[in-house]
Amino acid sequence: MSQDKPAVIEAHQKRLFWGCFMALIATAFGFVIRGMLLNEWGIEFNLSGAEKGQIAGVGFWPFAVSIVLFSLIIDKIGYGTAMAFAFICHGGSAIMTMMATGYDMLWYSTLIFALGCGTVEAVINPVVATIFNKEKTKWLNILHAGWPGGMVICGLTVVAMGEAAWQVKVGLIFVPTLAYGIMLFGQKFPVQERVESGVSYHAMLKEVGILGALIVVSLMTIEVCRFIGITNLYVRGAIILVLTGGYGFYVKSLGKPLFIFLLFIMMPLATTELGTDVWITSLMEKQMEAIGLPAVSVLLYTSVIMMVLRFCAGSIVHRISPIGLLMVSAVVAILGLVFLSKAAGVGILLAATLYAFGKTFFWPTMLGVVAEQFPKGGAMTLNTIAGVGMLAVGIVGAPFLGFFQDSSIANSLEKQNPALYQEYSAEKEWVFGTMTALDHDKLKDASADDQAMVSDIEETARKGALMTVAIFPSIMLVCYIILFLYFKSKGGYRAVHLSEADAT
Repeated sequence: MSQDKPAVIEAHQKRLFWGCFMALIATAFGFVIRGMLLNEWGIEFNLSGAEKGQIAGVGFWPFAVSIVLFSLIIDKIGYGTAMAFAFICHGGSAIMTMMATGYDMLWYSTLIFALGCGTVEAVINPVVATIFNKEKTKWLNILHAGWPGGMVICGLTVVAMGEAAWQVKVGLIFVPTLAYGIMLFGQKFPVQERVESGVSYHAMLKEVGILGALIVVSLMTIEVCRFIGITNLYVRGAIILVLTGGYGFYVKSLGKPLFIFLLFIMMPLATTELGTDVWITSLMEKQMEAIGLPAVSVLLYTSVIMMVLRFCAGSIVHRISPIGLLMVSAVVAILGLVFLSKAAGVGILLAATLYAFGKTFFWPTMLGVVAEQFPKGGAMTLNTIAGVGMLAVGIVGAPFLGFFQDSSIANSLEKQNPALYQEYSAEKEWVFGTMTALDHDKLKDASADDQAMVSDIEETARKGALMTVAIFPSIMLVCYIILFLYFKSKGGYRAVHLSEADAT
């Protein structure tokens, strides 16, 4: 739809947009419900910590894999077919979860749900970018208000349900799922901008190129091989070489340098936003309890702010460019994380407000920049960058935050009480090798005084981890300054628009 014509959106386009919005809310419902019920499942089904971690982990990498793979075929099979697949995955996984009798059914239902979520993301981003092809950044921000909005609505509803059976809480997923199914059933989806302009499939893949494929394939291979138990580095390397080599042989292009640069930025970006969200509840648990609020309060509070601000993105982008918005966001996110690491009491909510303002526009505005600068890349460039973000959180972001905490706790204990450190520390494996961390099984038998000392050290280290996380938006700020100078040298930031001439 051209925004040069009427401001009133046609009825079917309204329905398409809000159907996509509701589908994103459904993905948020599923993630929130599973996260809030994981400990309850652990008790009911006698799950170990490792088993709970595996159930949580399988919610990430299939999400990213399905985004990327569907991007390769989505223009061939159609957006309606892809959304039907997502609908079946969401509904089927909810039913399977409600009927679960143990670890296996919970694991497989989470896998299916994640595949559906990735498919939703693969559809809604290019559809909205096509409908609003003159205001992509604005409408992608509004679209992605559905994620924090879904988290808030679902989180508050689950809390309000109190002691209701967990199966009933899982059933909440059916509400947004049926809503987007009804809204999108039988609707005619738009032809993607790239396809309508006559840009070839081969030209789309060239935008990503060999270097882009190398990044995506490497991350996907690491995660899938880890999951299926392939630890041999030579085997992993061979898989990466074959897949990337085949892609490169076909496209014969290194990819657009600007797009490759944006892919690298997406890794610290996803860690700053999603990686921190994964940990924020546990990091702030004792601080929230001290002022009489539930541990999840910080996450829900920042999500409310994100939802409201993303609806207001249009007026902000009109005043400053998307790159300018990302620069300002990075500065505010740095300050917010630093203040969160130092704040106490009610001051935590003030610091969280600053952090929420900082992280709000990162993800959708980056999608907007990619959509505006690489329209020839169609669904491929738009969804590849989202897939890299999700993979980065699962492989690097969340583990790094855990590593920062464990290392800080071990180092502090070694300085304060070397004897306790020797007694309760142990070498443990993590993504990048081995590390020294506390052995909590041993700590169970420690004296009350020793446990109190360790608890105090852990609390300080958890908050200190937020200071360390500020490294990521700092890296992003440097990158955004480089982008700002790059676009300034070209006369300023301008969106690229396709025409029939671009087909050749």
